[in-house]
Amino acid sequence: MNHSIEIDIVILSYAKDESLRKTTENALESLMSSESDSAVKFNVFVIESVKSQPRYNFPNTVTIYPNKKFGYHKFMNIGIKMGTSPYVCICNNDLIFHKTWASEIVRAFENDPHLSSASPACSIHHPDHGIKINNGLLYGYEVRKELIGWCLFFKREMLNITGKLDPKFKFWFADNDYSMTLQKHGLKHALVTSSVVDHLESQTLNTKSEKEKRKLTARERFYYEYKWEGRSLFSYLNRLRKFK
Repeated sequence: MNHSIEIDIVILSYAKDESLRKTTENALESLMSSESDSAVKFNVFVIESVKSQPRYNFPNTVTIYPNKKFGYHKFMNIGIKMGTSPYVCICNNDLIFHKTWASEIVRAFENDPHLSSASPACSIHHPDHGIKINNGLLYGYEVRKELIGWCLFFKREMLNITGKLDPKFKFWFADNDYSMTLQKHGLKHALVTSSVVDHLESQTLNTKSEKEKRKLTARERFYYEYKWEGRSLFSYLNRLRKFK
C-alpha cells in the first residue's frame, strides 16, 4: 500500500464516570498515533451513550449522542451510516491500537481481492490461544479466534450484500451473528496477525450488575437460536415470555 486511504472508525462509548471516559480517550489517542497522515486518514464516529459527556476533542472525530435505547448493532449502524469511506471498522472503546494496524489490514485486502472482512490480532488474547503474532493471515469464522468481535474491519461494499447489522442483537451474540452472516453469503474473513489491536477485556461491561449481564445474555441467545439454529418462532417467543 503506497497511497492514502480513508477508513471510517465507529467506536461505542459509555463514559458514565471518569475512568470509562479515560478508557475511550486512551483508545482514541492510540488510534490517532497509529498511522501517518500520509498513509491513512481516520474518520471517527464515537457513539456516546452518556449525553452529559463533552465531545471528544480529536481530529476528524464526531461525537454522536443517540436519542434511542442502547443496542450494540443499532448504535453501530448509526455510526456506519454517518460515513462514506470504502473501509469501515467497528470497535469497542476498550482498545489500544498498535502502529500500522490499519495499513496492515488494508494491505491484506489489496493482496486478496476476495477478502471482505478482517480482524486484527490481540497480543494479550491470541498468544494464550495458540495464535502467534505476525504469522500471516488466518482465514476462518470462529469467534474469538479468527473473528474478533471487539474490532471488525470490512469493505463498505460488503453491506450491499449483507445489509445493515441486525439491530435485534443488543449486545451478546452480535459477533456470532456477524460470523454466521458472512458464512451465509460466502464472504471471506481473516485474522490479520501482522495487525495488532489489544483488547482490555470488557472495561465497560464489568460495570454492569450480574442481573443486567444475565438479562443481556439470555435474550440474545434466544434470538440467535431462533435465527440461526432452527428454533421455532413459537419456542422463541415462549422463552422470552417466561424470561420476563
